[in-house]
Amino acid sequence: MASMLLCGIVITMTKDELTVEDASFEDAESITEIYSHYVLQSTATFETEPPGCDIIRRRIDDLTQYGYPFLVSRDENGKVLGFGYAQRYGPRVGYRYSVETTIFVRPDSLGRGIGSSLIAALVDECEKRGFRQAFAVIASSEPTSVILHARAGYLPIGTLSGAGWKHGQWIDVFLMQRKLGEGNDTLPEPPT
Repeated sequence: MASMLLCGIVITMTKDELTVEDASFEDAESITEIYSHYVLQSTATFETEPPGCDIIRRRIDDLTQYGYPFLVSRDENGKVLGFGYAQRYGPRVGYRYSVETTIFVRPDSLGRGIGSSLIAALVDECEKRGFRQAFAVIASSEPTSVILHARAGYLPIGTLSGAGWKHGQWIDVFLMQRKLGEGNDTLPEPPT
């Protein structure tokens, strides 16, 4: 069960009320709605034009086709409350065991444990798939995301000063890292 104190009220969701599962193409509309808010209203992403449902479907397909998880969180009625995914950290083949993780939660559903459930499931899926390092790239203007990642075992590793420009301001970017499974303590499994 996840709970949080918000304005003197404890908001709680139990695991029976919240599920995390693989995203489907049918979820693209809900994902688009959630993500559009962050594109237009925040600095949580440096994208400036909200992608449409077709682009979101393509992103789901591209990531899952290459073995990366793309997850959604649903309430007891099946409504998508958030989404998260992992993608290769860098384009070069040497990064194939490292992922960048991303989480977004419906603005009207914040503080209900959805982000924590999503990131835990995302880390678990990445470990099952043999990835060894997870990175989070977080705008300094998003301290709640820093706290969420820290609670999930991510550690701060650096700051990129003025790395982004959005809404008329330069924004620092925090880098956080979490070991997945055995991390770099052992060699990766040989390809089969």
